[in-house]
Amino acid sequence: MKKLYIRTFGCQMNEYDSARMADVLGVGEEVVRAERPEDADIILFNTCSVREKAQERVFHDLGRVRLLKREKPELIIGVGGCVASQEGASIVKRAPYVDVVFGPQTLHRLPQLIARRRESGRPQVDVSFPEIEKFDAMPPARVEGASAFVSVMEGCSKYCTYCVVPYTRGEEISRPLDDVLAEISGLVARGVKEVTLLGQNVNAWRGAVGGDEAETGDFALLLECVHEIPALERIRYTTSHPCEMTPRVIDAYARLPKLVSQLHLPVQSGSDRVLAAMKRGYTVLEFKSVVRRLRAVRPDLSLSSDFIVGFPGETEADFDKTMALIDEIGFDGAFSFAYSARPGTPAADYDDPVGADTKLAWLAGLQQRIDAQAQALSQAMVGTVQRILVEGVAKKNVDELCGRTDNNRVVNFPAPSPHRERLIGQFVDVTISAALPHSLRGEIVVRAF
Repeated sequence: MKKLYIRTFGCQMNEYDSARMADVLGVGEEVVRAERPEDADIILFNTCSVREKAQERVFHDLGRVRLLKREKPELIIGVGGCVASQEGASIVKRAPYVDVVFGPQTLHRLPQLIARRRESGRPQVDVSFPEIEKFDAMPPARVEGASAFVSVMEGCSKYCTYCVVPYTRGEEISRPLDDVLAEISGLVARGVKEVTLLGQNVNAWRGAVGGDEAETGDFALLLECVHEIPALERIRYTTSHPCEMTPRVIDAYARLPKLVSQLHLPVQSGSDRVLAAMKRGYTVLEFKSVVRRLRAVRPDLSLSSDFIVGFPGETEADFDKTMALIDEIGFDGAFSFAYSARPGTPAADYDDPVGADTKLAWLAGLQQRIDAQAQALSQAMVGTVQRILVEGVAKKNVDELCGRTDNNRVVNFPAPSPHRERLIGQFVDVTISAALPHSLRGEIVVRAF
């Protein structure tokens, strides 16, 4: 039995990839997850390039496990993810005690890379882009609970000026429709009731249909087909791009009740000038038009978004336009960042006159406004009945259960102990009784016992 420690940085795609690393390593031998690196036989860092100084943080973490390698020479240390894809063999040059370096598209080769490292005694580096091979080589995912992530496409072909994803994950590659449906059907057969479809630009999916690579379907077709899978009750997806929110995808919200009333739709800025400099491919008016059409067919749609403040050349007037957009749309949460240059991206060469203090002040003001909107929406849910998927025991009270609403809010509620375990993985109705800063409280309405 091998013990595996994985530290994951970044997005849900990375969380998904980390789970798949454990899956592929568990095919040839029994592998269990370790809580601490000190207990592990294999240590993996699944990295992300989005945050500032991502590379330096990776080497900082590597330095902390270097002593473990001295004490246990057979220990395998690996670096995967987007920083690995960016840095490649230079990671080994700087940290020669690293055994394997692999990119997001080569994680399925991890057992072979480790085997070659043990046989040859030399570090192994593979940050290539073998396209669809990764999905074909993956073993069935392990099921833990009633919800699961399913990667349907990878990479990005948008080339926003600030973003490293096209360089670290490659261009957009979509899985064939039949492969996606087969994976989801297998998950549902093992008790999964909710899936989240994953991709860097998930609604840009253009997968082969019916085994014919020349014939491709759009994301709306994928949603329609997933919706038809019996016993699947809820469909989510992330992350979407405004340019791919086609009339057919918008119409899906009118026709597909399993599709949740919650959407993460990154806008990044409320200024047309900044959006053009970012090369986002849409204007503020076009973004608002997408939102208006979505809410026309799904009035209760909850929207979250991404924002970057302090992009090179952004002015106070540009930032004010972003705040005005937030007030007009009413967002239910956001991932917001102060801009920092990513090596190798076009924006890294732009003049960046926005001061650090200004960026941080803008960021704090924006997040405060978003938080206030989210709290108001939570407060408006008090007294309503919400259908939630029960995920397990509440974190802070073992006498309570927790689950998520359609719009992705966590609800904690008391449940009688004789029947508590039976409710986990089931849908129940709860009346929302209180709105807390990061969760809701509720009382069960329809008892399944």
